Amino acid sequence: MFKTMLRMAFLLLLTYTSWAQAKPAGCEKVPEYSKLKAALQSAVKEGKAANSGLGNNHWAVVVNRDGVVCEVVFSGPDRGSQWPGSRIIAAEKASTTNALSLDNFALSTANLYFASTPGQSLFSLTTSAPPNPQAVFAGDPNKQGQPDDPMVGKPIGGIIVFGGGLPLYDTSGHIVGGLGVSGDTSCADHVVAWKIRHQLNFDAVPNGVAPGPGPNDNMILDMQNGNSPSGFGHPSCKGGQPPDEIIKQLPNKYPTGAKP
Repeated sequence: MFKTMLRMAFLLLLTYTSWAQAKPAGCEKVPEYSKLKAALQSAVKEGKAANSGLGNNHWAVVVNRDGVVCEVVFSGPDRGSQWPGSRIIAAEKASTTNALSLDNFALSTANLYFASTPGQSLFSLTTSAPPNPQAVFAGDPNKQGQPDDPMVGKPIGGIIVFGGGLPLYDTSGHIVGGLGVSGDTSCADHVVAWKIRHQLNFDAVPNGVAPGPGPNDNMILDMQNGNSPSGFGHPSCKGGQPPDEIIKQLPNKYPTGAKP
């Protein structure tokens, strides 16, 4: 009996090791599965009073610098505890913010909302990079949100222009990938993503379009009568706990920028 259990444990370890070794290059630079899941659950547990929105569970996805999916996690007890569609949206948010951020400048998906509307400089951005159908629709649904999620190892593509996607910067200030969160209002998604990035120490943001303190890529809630004075605005989200003051305080409570 003991030998059988030992053999099973060895096989499980071998399987996990082989899977870990199979992760795409660059995935070692972004948050790994267990840490990402723990950070997501920790942020979600703070509830709608701290995060705004409806208090829903969330999906979180990270991509490497090439836009290839590295990890997919959810916060609830099973994959049906979050909006099913939010798994793909979270992945596309991660891909979007990674694709449009640099070592010296960060753009969150929230910063793209107004700029992508008619008459603005990034109009039609949402049609520029369709999601990869082989990543979106492939694989066993029972593996969704697991270390071997069918999206892992595939470029996801897609463009999302509302809150919930943040670029990931290591402690030296180099961009290493993107984080996407989805499952609630886009404002709540942004708040949860901000907390995850801070908790995991991937927020050495070099510069951004949002006002201080410090360089940051926070959501800019300056939309008035369909216009954004900053040019990078996002509307305040309706439904559930109001987000405005929570979002305004993010750079104060969870500061970005160079790390000591």
